[in-house]
Amino acid sequence: MKNVGCQHIRVWDHQANIGFPVFVMYPAADAYGAYELGPFTITAGLNAPVTAGQFPVVIISHGSGGNRLGYLTLAQALAEAGHVVLMPEHFGNNRDDNFLEGKTRNLELRPRHISLCIDDIACNEILAGAVQTDQVAVIGHSMGGYTALAVAGGQVWNAAKRKVPVARDDRVKGLVLMAPATAWFTPDGSLGNVSVPILIYQAEHDPFTPPDHAARVLEQVPDRTQITHHLVENAGHFSFLSPFPEAMSNPDFPPSQDPEGFDRATFHQRLAGEIVAFLERVL
Repeated sequence: MKNVGCQHIRVWDHQANIGFPVFVMYPAADAYGAYELGPFTITAGLNAPVTAGQFPVVIISHGSGGNRLGYLTLAQALAEAGHVVLMPEHFGNNRDDNFLEGKTRNLELRPRHISLCIDDIACNEILAGAVQTDQVAVIGHSMGGYTALAVAGGQVWNAAKRKVPVARDDRVKGLVLMAPATAWFTPDGSLGNVSVPILIYQAEHDPFTPPDHAARVLEQVPDRTQITHHLVENAGHFSFLSPFPEAMSNPDFPPSQDPEGFDRATFHQRLAGEIVAFLERVL
């Protein structure tokens, strides 16, 4: 499956009376050319008909202060491989509006909005009957890693060491964690209810999520055999973002930068292949 469609949707949280944008990519019935998304380009048809079949769901959760378009290279590969991919822009914790950064409210909203994405895509007109909403994986980068672990059953604690109520979603069957931020899963045992398979990537040169963040997952998840752990040599924290256009790649824009000698484009080819193989096994 190489043909890809895409659409822009908005998901509503009626409990909080807020909405947030989500970009969706999925297997399409026909071939399409380039589609421009700001500075990025994908190969997909806007609002294209879905191809015949039923497809598992992958939700990509961005880092704190990030945005929904930061992982388009990976999303393209996943959609081509037969997945419906949702990329939400987390309310109050994105590049344009980051007022919830560091707040307990953000810890509550992020995982709930993963579940709302699953609910919403089940009723999508273009994808009607094509989505397996009981077969879901969550890919999380940095704060997105927190989000993935929380919606999979992690017990969340805020900065005041008070429990934060987060509902586990049993439709989530696997996690991919990329340089995950895990400081909210202390004390030990906070990940004791996380039982799904996990693929975790740790960057060798990462000042934002140093080794103790990945170590919490490795030490607390009860079944260590469920975890596949990769230390990515010479990678930095932002190396998991899609390669940026040359015009955006400069030292004044840290998300575009990698440690000297690291080839982000080549790494993303490997990353996509490994994640596709993992998802084929767990979904």
